[in-house]
Amino acid sequence: MIPWNLLDIDKGLRASWAADTCSPDDLARCGWQPGNPAWGHCDITALIVNDIFGGDLMVGEVHRSGEQQGFHWWNRLPSGVELDLTREQFQDGQTVTAACVVERPPGPLPRRWEEYLLLRERVIKHLGHLPGPAV
Repeated sequence: MIPWNLLDIDKGLRASWAADTCSPDDLARCGWQPGNPAWGHCDITALIVNDIFGGDLMVGEVHRSGEQQGFHWWNRLPSGVELDLTREQFQDGQTVTAACVVERPPGPLPRRWEEYLLLRERVIKHLGHLPGPAV
């Protein structure tokens, strides 16, 4: 196996994001555009990064103009470094607050399982085998 670097992982994810892996909530809110490919992908991207590195899943509230618009997910690596590969999706003045660690659900995800598997399969085409809990 050829070792990866963070740039390889980032490129593999970016090449794999698409409308069919975007969160349905975000699709309904704004649609998905190739110019903002990270939009609606934070949860399943954070899960794939968690598959690779382990660590903690972080979730915060997304606010715009004082109104909560949803949630944002990212990773805290075992070293304590926080890594957010989808942060640039917020291009309209959104802020993320109230960050907390959440436990990863065991087994199939209660929602977005099909999108997670699809994104994971696309990333595997770019990187090769991924470690992780996908069933």
